[in-house]
Amino acid sequence: MSDLLFTPATKIAALIRRRKLSPVEHIEAVLAAVERLQPKLNCFVTVTADQARKAAREAEQAVMSGQKLGPLHGVAVSIKDLIPTKGVRTTFGSVAYADHVPDRDDTLVARLAAAGAIMIGKTTTPEFGIKGQTDAPIFGTTRNPWDLERTPGGSSGGAAASVAAGLAPLGLGSDGAGSTRIPAACCGLVGLKGTTGAIPYQEARDAFGNVVAAGPLTRTIADAALMQSVMAGPDALDPWTANVAPLGQVAPALLAQDLSGLRIGYLARAGNKAVAADVAANTRAALGVLEGLGAEVEEVTADIDWMAEDQRVLYLCSIANNLGPVVDRFGDRTDPVLRAYVATGKKHDVAAYIRAINARTRLFRAVQGLFDTYDFLVSPTLTRTALAADFNGASGIVDIDGTAVGPVQPHWTGFVYPFNLTGHPALSVPSGWARDGLPTGVQIIGPRHADGNILRLGALLEQALPWAARIPPVAAA
Repeated sequence: MSDLLFTPATKIAALIRRRKLSPVEHIEAVLAAVERLQPKLNCFVTVTADQARKAAREAEQAVMSGQKLGPLHGVAVSIKDLIPTKGVRTTFGSVAYADHVPDRDDTLVARLAAAGAIMIGKTTTPEFGIKGQTDAPIFGTTRNPWDLERTPGGSSGGAAASVAAGLAPLGLGSDGAGSTRIPAACCGLVGLKGTTGAIPYQEARDAFGNVVAAGPLTRTIADAALMQSVMAGPDALDPWTANVAPLGQVAPALLAQDLSGLRIGYLARAGNKAVAADVAANTRAALGVLEGLGAEVEEVTADIDWMAEDQRVLYLCSIANNLGPVVDRFGDRTDPVLRAYVATGKKHDVAAYIRAINARTRLFRAVQGLFDTYDFLVSPTLTRTALAADFNGASGIVDIDGTAVGPVQPHWTGFVYPFNLTGHPALSVPSGWARDGLPTGVQIIGPRHADGNILRLGALLEQALPWAARIPPVAAA
């Protein structure tokens, strides 16, 4: 059972195509594990067991009758509860949508189904995905399978917790300020935020100013690449997707394991004061692997305004304008962090918002300028391991190596949000484990439309520092 639950999606799909594994057997194993671990992890809002079993039987019949099979035929996938699913409750983590049942599938859900994937349920998210921890009044607290007292990160924390615990090899998350990469780092997974437009994002309120990218949470690079590729392609509702290659072209120089001539800029800071010693050591170890393959690594010393305060202005003004009416209507039934964010966002005037928009442009151009010197940028994904499950994202102070350093943004998540604002592809992969036994992550950033290149660099790290075989204690018990 454990072997099957922790088998990569690519292998599961291959076994199903060769009739060595039944889709019914795979889905039943996943659903049994969900039933066993959901009470401990609380990572699902809704489990679609009946629909999944029906789809598995149909998938098995398709195999036996020799029908053409999609690349994910029969493979279990979970869908974050921010993403609409036809006929299946989609709450957005909010009391305002507790009984909401959409009449349509988001295009990504439809594309995964067309590729043969079988949805097993909707995973938890903080209310409207607003924070880097996953808890909400509507369902409670989601917990990290490596340590139940810690958060799995957010806002795709339910997806990350489920994949890390073996509850489906694929999880669809979304990332508006680090929300796939944060939980990937917290849970020892691969988390990809592609170039803006690499895959459609139909749920954006502001399609032209969109900073959100849906994307995979997986245990392996190959699974992430496969999942991303089946979701890609133009979409009439997303103006960024026109003529965008799914993963871009992998540079020929990366196809071998000789990285001679490759230039990597190491971001030791990005608006944050400090990085935990074990996180920094693991990041340097990952960079050492790339140096050992011939890459040149140097610390980025360019003076970059990471716009930490302007980031908050953009983020909180958006929340205040879009979600203020929910707080006005439902009051203390909403997440206290949401209420605090709305209140703070309302204090900023239009001039502050315009200044922040201008700062975003300067940040984009500064990052673009770095790619005149470097082929890739590499940083820690987070400054430390997962915070406590009950950490207060609105007023809590992050502790690093025994020193209180400041609020979550930028002192825990300062490395991730800038690349939502610039639109560059960013990938988090495990870099090792810290003294507290929790995973750490390293982030790889590439030029726009170099998604395939950052996945290839991640694959080289995966080969040298394999991580997928490690199983969290809650799943191994």
